[in-house]
Amino acid sequence: MANHQSAKKRIRQTETRNLHNKYYAKTARNAVKALRSTTDKEAAATLYPKVVSMIDKLAKKNIIHKNKASNLKSSLQLHINSL
Repeated sequence: MANHQSAKKRIRQTETRNLHNKYYAKTARNAVKALRSTTDKEAAATLYPKVVSMIDKLAKKNIIHKNKASNLKSSLQLHINSL
């Protein structure tokens, strides 16, 4: 790796962004797990908009792919409908 000041700054920025993205992706994954483990339809229906909002924000910032976001939302809605 080059020892340019700009290269060093990019390394620092990448580490910061990776930590930030990892936190929000993990938080969203935990929310999805919580929704999938819910057996009460009303509780799942109230939790669904919050989880969808988190997933959409991740897709908007390219932390996850937009198609993955769509697939997650679809599978969660199918789960709620099957309750």
